Amino acid sequence: MPLGASAAGLDLSRYSLTQTLALPTSTASESSAITWNWDNDHLYVVGDEGEYITEVTRSGTVVSSMRLSGFDDTEALTYIGNGQFVVGEERIQDVYKLSYQAGGTASRGSLATVSLGATVGNVGLEGLSYDRASGQFVTVKEKGPQFVGLGSINFSNGTHTVGSLFTPSLGVADLSDVQTLSGFVGTSYAGNLLIISQESRSLLEVTRAGVVVSSFDFSSISDTAEGVTIASDGTIYLTDETPNIYVLTAAVPEPETFALMFSGLAVLGAVAARRRHA
Repeated sequence: MPLGASAAGLDLSRYSLTQTLALPTSTASESSAITWNWDNDHLYVVGDEGEYITEVTRSGTVVSSMRLSGFDDTEALTYIGNGQFVVGEERIQDVYKLSYQAGGTASRGSLATVSLGATVGNVGLEGLSYDRASGQFVTVKEKGPQFVGLGSINFSNGTHTVGSLFTPSLGVADLSDVQTLSGFVGTSYAGNLLIISQESRSLLEVTRAGVVVSSFDFSSISDTAEGVTIASDGTIYLTDETPNIYVLTAAVPEPETFALMFSGLAVLGAVAARRRHA
């Protein structure tokens, strides 16, 4: 079980800010979404003006960027494997599949696209996460009303099956991004989601029934963080308009904690043995 995990979930209360990574304002201005590429272990961010996707290492070194053409309000980004990403436009609630090419350009009009809903203004599609276990996508709509969806997206024929996963009642003002935990960390809680609320300055771990099992208050870190992703080792990354990446890691238990845990298990084992003998 990864550090920071518990029987109930990932347990965000064990996480703390361990590093702040500055992003280039030239290509990551107003960074709004972030995703982890499990094939090369790099992070990718997109700004909400739809100008670039920027590739950085997990230590913050800028590797490359790819220009976006024809986009207006890119608020969602997720990696789907084999160098491919899905990017989403908030107001028109359309998603586009692209292959990342360092130094290249992706023109919106030339990409495979699927509409997930009607044009709704600045309260639409805010987050998108690929579920590696099922091949489906989890989506979040900001508000008016808030929406959490789950389903497949078929870029070949332009259709989708995304429907309501649960009716959000999470106690936050908005939904800014979502990240699935399946295929990344844990086993018993692999179905859980990370949902970030920029307006409430809160990161939530939520079951797929809509139950909040843990939370992290980032109000002392950023006022504009609205993107979240996680790597296979359980490290969580937030991004904001500054633009920065904030690295959250779980505390490593002290040696005394392990000693107490194992001594307690030894006592329980001895008691059980005596009972069996009796």
